Amino acid sequence: MNLIKIICTGFLALVFSGLSAQENPLWMRYPAISPDGKTIAFCYKGDIFLVSSEGGRATQLTTHPAYDSRPVWSPDGKTIAFTSARDEGLNLYTVPVSGGTPTRLTYYSGSEIPVCFTPDGKEILYRSNVMPDAEYGQFPSGGQVYKISVDGGRPEQFLTFDAFDINFNKKGDKIIYHDYKGYEDRRYRGGRDRHKSSVCRDIWIHDLKSGEFTNLTNKQVEDRNPVFADNDENIYFLSERFGDFNVCKMSLKNPSDIKQITKHSKHPVRFLSSSEDGLLCYFFNGEIYTLQPGKQPKKLAVDIIADNTESPIAKMNWNRGASEMALSPDGKEFAFIVRGDVYVANAEYGTTKRITNTATQERSVEFSPDGRSLVYAGERNGHWNIYVARIKDKDDKSFAYAKEIEEEQITKGTNACFQPSFSPDGKEIAYLENRTEIKVINLKSKKSRTVLPAKYNYSYQDGDQWYQWSPDGRWILAKYFEHGGWQHNDIALVKADGSGEIHNLTNSGYSDQNPKWMMNGKAIIWSTDRQGMRSHGSWGAQYDIYALFLDPEAWDEFRMNKEELALHKEIKELQKRKEAEEKAKAEKKQEKKGDKADKAGKKGKKEEGDKKDEGEKEGKKAKAEENKLPELKIDFENLEDRMVRLTIHSSRLGDAVLTNDASKLYYLSAFEGGYDLWVRDFKNGSTRMLSKLNKGGGALVMSKDGRNLYLLSGGQISKVDMNSGQLKGMSYNAEFEWKKPEERAYLFDHVWQQVVDKFYDPTIHNIDWAFYKKEYARFLPYINNNYDFAEMLAELLGELNASHTGASYKGGGSSSQTAALGVFYDETFDGDGLKIKEILEKGPLDLTSGKIKPGMIIRKINNQEIKKGQDYFQILEDLSGKRVMLTIYDPSTKKEWEEYVKPTTYGNQNGLLYNRWVKQRQEMVEKLSNGKIGYVHVKSMDSPSFRKVYSEILGKYRNKEAIIVDTRYNGGGWLHEDLLHLLSGKKYAEFVPRGQFIGEDPFTQWNKPSAVLVSESNYSNAHGFPWAYKELGLGKVIGMPVPGTMTAVWWETLMDPSLVFGIPQVGMKDNQGRILENMQLEPDIKVTNDPASAMKGRDLQLEAAVESLMKEIK
Repeated sequence: MNLIKIICTGFLALVFSGLSAQENPLWMRYPAISPDGKTIAFCYKGDIFLVSSEGGRATQLTTHPAYDSRPVWSPDGKTIAFTSARDEGLNLYTVPVSGGTPTRLTYYSGSEIPVCFTPDGKEILYRSNVMPDAEYGQFPSGGQVYKISVDGGRPEQFLTFDAFDINFNKKGDKIIYHDYKGYEDRRYRGGRDRHKSSVCRDIWIHDLKSGEFTNLTNKQVEDRNPVFADNDENIYFLSERFGDFNVCKMSLKNPSDIKQITKHSKHPVRFLSSSEDGLLCYFFNGEIYTLQPGKQPKKLAVDIIADNTESPIAKMNWNRGASEMALSPDGKEFAFIVRGDVYVANAEYGTTKRITNTATQERSVEFSPDGRSLVYAGERNGHWNIYVARIKDKDDKSFAYAKEIEEEQITKGTNACFQPSFSPDGKEIAYLENRTEIKVINLKSKKSRTVLPAKYNYSYQDGDQWYQWSPDGRWILAKYFEHGGWQHNDIALVKADGSGEIHNLTNSGYSDQNPKWMMNGKAIIWSTDRQGMRSHGSWGAQYDIYALFLDPEAWDEFRMNKEELALHKEIKELQKRKEAEEKAKAEKKQEKKGDKADKAGKKGKKEEGDKKDEGEKEGKKAKAEENKLPELKIDFENLEDRMVRLTIHSSRLGDAVLTNDASKLYYLSAFEGGYDLWVRDFKNGSTRMLSKLNKGGGALVMSKDGRNLYLLSGGQISKVDMNSGQLKGMSYNAEFEWKKPEERAYLFDHVWQQVVDKFYDPTIHNIDWAFYKKEYARFLPYINNNYDFAEMLAELLGELNASHTGASYKGGGSSSQTAALGVFYDETFDGDGLKIKEILEKGPLDLTSGKIKPGMIIRKINNQEIKKGQDYFQILEDLSGKRVMLTIYDPSTKKEWEEYVKPTTYGNQNGLLYNRWVKQRQEMVEKLSNGKIGYVHVKSMDSPSFRKVYSEILGKYRNKEAIIVDTRYNGGGWLHEDLLHLLSGKKYAEFVPRGQFIGEDPFTQWNKPSAVLVSESNYSNAHGFPWAYKELGLGKVIGMPVPGTMTAVWWETLMDPSLVFGIPQVGMKDNQGRILENMQLEPDIKVTNDPASAMKGRDLQLEAAVESLMKEIK
């Protein structure tokens, strides 16, 4: 009866409520089988569902609009723990299996991911990144494992390091888990198919009574998701050791005895779980499987009836968020792009017309010279092409009020064509093909020609190329480099006729970029770092705006002072009037000759007809000459003599424009904080900040007549008063139709195609990339949120078997941030309040007075008592940076008092933890080497890190006998060349005035023994540096093997700005022709830091480095 009632109710709901039935749903993630093996919980479209382990109709357990995921069963099978974004961030919740309102357990503003229940069912283990244990000796990054009562309360640390997929044995005295070694793991939610390197995860067993840790796999291949089986005598786990990810079995009596159980191919098996009687459950290729040991896997047939909570179209209105803008020739309209669609708005009233309405993306909008057409690039049907939108009715004068807009596709190939620009006469369009080749297409004939071949540029990220038509349409100004000059861009002037004539205008050896025509073609401006201060290490420099005057007369005028220019203009005006008078006299004289000819009489009709034809020809010729754009005067001789620096101070520069008379330069510059608008007046000799913007960069656009200036910054378009600097917002109302499912499908295609176009290896590691596009596209109809979508993209990109890829979702974070007090608490304290174990240096409680000390108890925060076992995170919500009153109790004196402090963020606290860790290493090395060896840690491959390393090596460690350079847990950047130079010094001279030794050459290099510490956590350029250090024989590399990850990446923010994905684009090849990507670096001395030693505060790799160098300096 109940079954019939359920079926009938479900049918009626389906009919009358518009619910949708899906007989074969896909992307049912995180399946977890119940302890009794009868039910499977899984995540689908952001909710938790339950289904019989035999398959059938699933029931929906959670129904909140927020994302719910990662279900975990209680031992009695009555409760499910899960993570949810329903209260911002990802917090831990429980819900009865029978249904009901979930209960929130955690309140920390980071992410809490459930792992398992304890065997007695009283507590839940979960992963989060709060703070390691005070004694822990490993680098303070990653996360920890915590446990919390099923009734809530104060969490306790279970493990001080990240451990994934923990599984208890039946006695509850041992756990198995897979580890986390470094940045590679962090980039890949789904890992890398068939990935083999030192960073691969291993299976560990931990004896909770003895504290012993044992690595069961210890093989450079991915091993994950262990579960106990067969009365704890065996374990099942997921492994790539036999090829694709599959279920494997290991005997705990003989861990080397490993057998492959499943034979799936092409896709990885994920999320293994087991019931008490050994029924296995896992995810494969979007679906759920069960496996009874000794039998074949069974794919579950699952039916889901659920409301479609995502509307196919959501209508919205945007009045900000513009990513590009273009001004019409008459200045009465402006075009812009919001979330991939093109719009045009009236500049005075803000009346807005939508030009495109696609779920795909348009870019690079520009007006035609007559203002009646727009050109832009659109990525449709998987390819970028050029499109033109035109006002159809000739009586309509503007886009904003046009009755109808018609669109024409201009290019129709499969090569990426974008960044279009109309020629000055409007008859042609220039564009980029395959991102770097500048081509021109004639709109009438549709024939195209190459103007600048692709070999003269390289596009690291879309939009980094720049070119402009000359005002006369005869030239194109472009960024350019000659053979091997990627790091030293120049500016080229290229003939637009396709003849191949190229003039390198800068040829500087510095970085010259963003060239623009100014003064109607008499001059160009660009930004260059030839005068600015350069970063001490890595890339980066301050920039200036330079100008090159192509017209010598314009150059002469620019150099005149105010008085000289006024006199020069007066003389030119007199000359102009004199020429006009002479021309008038000549025309009058010609008229008199014509009158005489008429008086002489008329000739025959034939003669008269000939004269008429001749007159018409002359008229057409005159009209053609009138419409012809005046040819620029370009003098290529001695160009360097007409080159001038326009800015007086180098800085972090944004966009710039020069007025038509070259009297003023307007530019965006950042000295403190964001970018501000500056102006330099060349005739008055002044430079001043025109407007304090504090913006994140932007674009400056000057009207054609040079009278108005516009700024696009932070999604807002403003008109700038060129005298006062006041900004007036340009209003618009962009009606937008957000087609979420279609947009996700487009973004999926975009990501796939970007890999085809930009992956560093054109063969894409010889994988069938088209096959994977088809396979993963199947999941799109079953995804309705960015958590799942980013995870699906990460799985797709994981098939590349490459570093620097994957996808992530940046949304979903908590707006209410938990504040940190910069304190290690005594976890053994069993009373009210928080007992201080250690105060971090320079933290909120590290007061000058030293009044607060370890051993004291924080009893209250802002008068709120902290009870025993109470979760204090709620009390610290949104208190960072604010004045907070702590009630402190000193047990030794029995005194209590109030102290005001200013809590910090957990991000800042992580910085304090890092400084503490470095200081501990320095003290260890000092003690172990008896003061003979110094220690530095390279935090990141960037200039600030290099400055600190340089300062310490050549400063306080100058007189040490050797130096340890620690690169562990370095996430990369670009610093290998600077570090190699620093450490490769060879002494060749001393400075000795009057016999006194005061120094030696080289004085900017270390010329004594060194060693480099590495681990599996080294990433990107932190692989490149130790590889080159070893290759050049500068010293020993000590630690664990480094995964081969030396490629350069572009992390692209998608049209949906909450989504980011990466492509490794630039490979590095050694002198033997080997690509460093996936080429692991083996250390000279191999040492691991095992968990037990690290938990005691030891650093075995550091100890080995000291031992090695001590032998060397004896």
